[in-house]
Amino acid sequence: MRYVSTRGQAPPVSFLDAVLAGLAPDGGLYVPAAWPKALDRDAFRGEAGVSPYSYVALNVLKAFAGDDLEWDEAATLANAAYLSTPGAAWPPAVTPLVQIGPGEWVLELFRGPSLSFKDVAMQLIGPLYDFALAKRDKRLTVLCATSGDTGGAAAEALKNRERVDLFILLPKDRVSDVQRRFMTATGADNVHAIEIDGDFDDCQALVKAMFADNEFATRAQLSGVNSINWARIVAQSVYFHVSANALPAPGPVNYAVPTGNFGDAFSGFVAKKCEAPIGKILMATNSNDILSRALAKGRYQRAKKSTETLSPAMDIQVASNFERILYEALNRDGEQVRRLYDQFAQSGGFDIPAPALEFLRTHFAADSVDDVATVASMRAHWLDGEGYMACPHTAVGLAAHSDPPIGAPHVTLATAHPAKFPDTVERAIGIAPPLPKKCEDLFLRREVMTETANDVAKVKAIITERSRAWA
Repeated sequence: MRYVSTRGQAPPVSFLDAVLAGLAPDGGLYVPAAWPKALDRDAFRGEAGVSPYSYVALNVLKAFAGDDLEWDEAATLANAAYLSTPGAAWPPAVTPLVQIGPGEWVLELFRGPSLSFKDVAMQLIGPLYDFALAKRDKRLTVLCATSGDTGGAAAEALKNRERVDLFILLPKDRVSDVQRRFMTATGADNVHAIEIDGDFDDCQALVKAMFADNEFATRAQLSGVNSINWARIVAQSVYFHVSANALPAPGPVNYAVPTGNFGDAFSGFVAKKCEAPIGKILMATNSNDILSRALAKGRYQRAKKSTETLSPAMDIQVASNFERILYEALNRDGEQVRRLYDQFAQSGGFDIPAPALEFLRTHFAADSVDDVATVASMRAHWLDGEGYMACPHTAVGLAAHSDPPIGAPHVTLATAHPAKFPDTVERAIGIAPPLPKKCEDLFLRREVMTETANDVAKVKAIITERSRAWA
């Protein structure tokens, strides 16, 4: 299995090289040169002694890794990430489905160690990095820009790993206390939380600038675990496969996906390309609505600044993974993608070609949900304790609608535990959800964090001083 850049100017690489690199050297994102075949239906019946989720995960991983992983290697990695054992982070189902109404389900993706859907992918990336780096006898400096949840999930997955140093860039005063502590209170010497005086898009721009500096990127052995990393997409596609095949529905399953960076929505498309029974994917955004505007108006145009909302992990104006779906929508024309993103870099927007827009509207719908509707959604689904308690991001997905409606069966992705946003939840329903027992000591742990300006030179200096991968 070979991987190519969405901008068409980088040589093809193997699966493990794509995972370790994160971003392609031409600034594009890695995608498979050809889509793998549909998963064998036996993948969903499982194997004796292996959890059903782990078995699907190893099948998906092997399909996208090709010769880079033997079957037993893929099985070892999947089991390390998801196998339910006494004291393990995951419940037996890993991502449980909860029915909340006729033809309507919630897919709970927040049962991992940092209480976020991003744990599902990060818990696979940790052992995958160990495997690949040991095979190559290398170290990595891993960069992570976060709007709240990616950083905590990366810290839980990569803390205390000998061959990795993790640097998390988080926006000042734009994450919840619980989110921040998952990044700053790990107790691990190889995890470095850096608070940037700016918003998420500023953090993401700093990461991209460091990758664009070839000399620095090479000397620091840079890699990224944001959703630009192909392993994140592969791992997230697993729960679409599992849930779509679990429901007793004769037709395709439709999804509402709370999204800012488009990674989770694109993961659903990846599962669909591998013939998972998936219908429409509804992109549910908050007031930072670049994705919903793009689908409605046919123009991908960033706002001057992101808006601060009650669903901060989605306060994003540049959806990195949109480049991947645009590449598919343009019949994999990397040169055209490159021209459009050059235009985006210069002017902050571009018109989506008509055939590509038709492709997007075939597979996706979109809606933008403001804070008032988010709170109303949380209240409506709680129903005085008789209903479902949702975090503000999940509430955006529950509130989102499309015209025409995407219909049943309808699964909304629950992306974070309500306890990650206790103030917002209490404001909405009058109850502050407690932290789960496995992390009830979170506020007793010592925080370690470095504050700095929105200045790439200053961030580089911190990494140069602390990274063990520096050459």
